[in-house]
Amino acid sequence: MNLNPTKLLTELIAHRGKLRNLVAGKWADSAIHKKLISPVDFTVSLLQYPDTQIDQLPAFVESLASCPTYGLHNPLYNVERYRMLGRVSWNASVILEDEGIADYFARLIQSVMPKSYAQCVGEVAVTREFLRNFSGDQVRFLARGQTFPGDRLGQQTQDHRYPYGPVGIITPFNFPLEIPALQLLGALYMGNRPVIKAATTVAVVLEQFLILLHYCGLPIGDVDMIHCSGKVMNKFLEQVQDTVRLVQFTGSSAVAEDLSILLRGKVRVEDAGFNPKILGPDFDKKFLDYVAWQCDQDAYAASGQKCSAQSILFAHENWVAGGLFQKLETLAGKRNLKDLTIGPVLSWTTDAMIEHISKLEAIPGAKVIFGGNALDGGGKIPSQYGAIAPAAVYVPLKEIVKPENYGLVTTEVFGPVQVVTGWNDVDLPLVLEVCERMTNHLTMAVVSNDPVFVNHVLGRTVNGTTYAGMKARTTGAPQNHWFGPSGDPRAAGIGTPEAIIGVWSGQRGINEDFGPIDGTEVLAQS
Repeated sequence: MNLNPTKLLTELIAHRGKLRNLVAGKWADSAIHKKLISPVDFTVSLLQYPDTQIDQLPAFVESLASCPTYGLHNPLYNVERYRMLGRVSWNASVILEDEGIADYFARLIQSVMPKSYAQCVGEVAVTREFLRNFSGDQVRFLARGQTFPGDRLGQQTQDHRYPYGPVGIITPFNFPLEIPALQLLGALYMGNRPVIKAATTVAVVLEQFLILLHYCGLPIGDVDMIHCSGKVMNKFLEQVQDTVRLVQFTGSSAVAEDLSILLRGKVRVEDAGFNPKILGPDFDKKFLDYVAWQCDQDAYAASGQKCSAQSILFAHENWVAGGLFQKLETLAGKRNLKDLTIGPVLSWTTDAMIEHISKLEAIPGAKVIFGGNALDGGGKIPSQYGAIAPAAVYVPLKEIVKPENYGLVTTEVFGPVQVVTGWNDVDLPLVLEVCERMTNHLTMAVVSNDPVFVNHVLGRTVNGTTYAGMKARTTGAPQNHWFGPSGDPRAAGIGTPEAIIGVWSGQRGINEDFGPIDGTEVLAQS
């Protein structure tokens, strides 16, 4: 295929101002549109997006029902599609290698989800490498099965990975490209036909990525995309609850629980994370600057709007005495609105975050170490969003474990707010108790070069994505490792072959029994 980045870029720009739904292989306009206001400047209108209403849902319901339960392909049907999708992935990875295309998507992300350019271009890089990982024959290899010999000649068992067929994907605002791209492609690789909904404030990125995939060879009828409110999406899922075989949801744990009930458990979830980082006793001064830098990145990059963001820092007294908190304050103080190393928070208002910090500060012995004030220069940020300076609130460990404080302390603030505390060797059981009582176990970091200490902590925790070692973090690019929660049978992973296979396919065993009948089989059964 002759790829022309300039031609694609022209097509992307032409479709950017007014978004559309994609249903049954056709781009469809909507009777009602809403304006998307810039999250950094309420005076700027970025684009218009469809405000799909309930009376428009029948087209999506019918389109979803057109996909059979055995999918668009499976190991015994339309197998040519495995290689076709491998070619699409390769083409898309090549086109994202183009500097102009990569920059376009990075700045598109930044316009709707304000974070530093490095964070935005990192999303593009992760997506590109994921596409490259699953090009060529790698899509086919995802559907590998196994065989077992039977009891007699002509009998054997074949295990296959089969798609669910009609599926749904609901994605959040904080990673407008990476999360929808990786989950969408995983669903397609295994043979499913998805309907996908992105958060309306960032859906332009997904729509543009779909145009890119179509340009790279993806059949336009393979995916439906709907622009709508959460209320309308919920109504849609009510109407298709007997048709849809699986819905993969990334977002709030409260919504995940509602979907689990509505869909009778047919969900795979990557939900909220209150993520701990434990700094072990083996303080090493030559690692101090690095550990402080990584703590700053984990807590405050993308203004803390990562499901894997560092939520609570357990710093051993050796690190506290070594000046870690002071280093962290200095680094956080360098973040500014101009380069969007700190910026708008799209799901919490300024008042709500300041109120939460005040409640934490009211705990006996607690204090704000730094930050938490309204962000200077944030006057043009729309009032429905939040903007505060990166904050760290110290809460004594003995207070955290108290029942009257635990719920407040472990409330996830999807913004630049973290709880910090100190501990000594006697306190380790309390640290582990805090981790054990958490509801959602997404990511975790154990910062230590002591293998005995690391093993002790890892053996007593269950976080699905855990980083260990002196350079451990809580946030990381998931194109090269499993990323997802643990301790929940609904847990959805992302990034690896195992994640794709586990989320987007089910086991099917086909037991063949050919061969001669000599009468002994009947006698043996009677």
